[in-house]
Amino acid sequence: MGAGTVHRTPTRRVGLVLNPTSGRGRGAKVRDRVVAGLAGAGLDAVDLSGTDLAAAVSRARAGLAQGLDALVVVGGDGMVHLGANVVAGTGVPLGVVAVGTGNDVARDLGLPVHDVDASLAVIRDGLASLSTGTSSAAGSTAQGSSATERLGPAGVRMVDAVAVSRPGGPTEHWYMAVFSCGIDAAVNDRANRMTWPSDGGRYVRALLAELGAFRPFGYRVTMDGEVWEGDGTLVAVANTRSFGGGLLIAPDAEPDDGLLEVVIADGLRRSELLRIFPRLYRGTHVSHPAVQVRRARSVVVEPLLSRGAAPPVAFADGERLDALPLQCDLHPRAVGVLARSLGA
Repeated sequence: MGAGTVHRTPTRRVGLVLNPTSGRGRGAKVRDRVVAGLAGAGLDAVDLSGTDLAAAVSRARAGLAQGLDALVVVGGDGMVHLGANVVAGTGVPLGVVAVGTGNDVARDLGLPVHDVDASLAVIRDGLASLSTGTSSAAGSTAQGSSATERLGPAGVRMVDAVAVSRPGGPTEHWYMAVFSCGIDAAVNDRANRMTWPSDGGRYVRALLAELGAFRPFGYRVTMDGEVWEGDGTLVAVANTRSFGGGLLIAPDAEPDDGLLEVVIADGLRRSELLRIFPRLYRGTHVSHPAVQVRRARSVVVEPLLSRGAAPPVAFADGERLDALPLQCDLHPRAVGVLARSLGA
């Protein structure tokens, strides 16, 4: 916790990345508003968007090498994920215009959601504080309207980020919110492979399909050297509180406390799973006897087929990663986010 200050010569250039999968009409309107808002603050917005996420990451990294005061992403959690994979460890702050369908990271950091003007004000004022040397970072996560009302001056909030790799290997991905490899990841993966229906009905179809064939997965989870083995419904490695559009998977997680929260749900029958799922929206699932929460800085999740079915491909921040085994290592203060600090 505490202030994070980046020392560099301001370029007045800000990289801008929009979600390449957003609707052209709506996306173009948001882009125009963001560009105009940044220009009004004397900032040159360099559009680094790509035709797909991989191209956008490549263009954003190239833009970073040319010198940027910040990288601004426009969209939901997937775009924050993209931004983290570009700026983690570089000292370049991340600005977020949260206008996606899922904005869990923005909510957990107390950032404006579906409010372009308020988002631009945070970005503008945060960069101004850097140029004057008055940056102050948020000391705790804004939760709810009462916290939002107490938001103070803008600055850079240094938050933790998580590096994902093959066990013992080099970093392949970064994430900001939640890594998951349980039934939620299986539903997400199945829905992404469906072509019908085109709206949220895909997730309902995917959930019903997964539940119809569900049997608990087998896991070995190593947390700072401590090993848990068993059959499970869910394994989540959380840096922030929520994912999936408001599911409070780790209600006590803080993005700047230097610890990950590992949420493990034992193998549950389908009927039990249906009863516990609604509790995720309130965060009360953690009191269920089948759920345990542990804290660690380094976590390795492996399949253990002697204890259950093969776990699904892992997701983080709603984005598909890889099949297990995977290692998650927390890096304190790895990403600076343009945010407003909480007042006393």
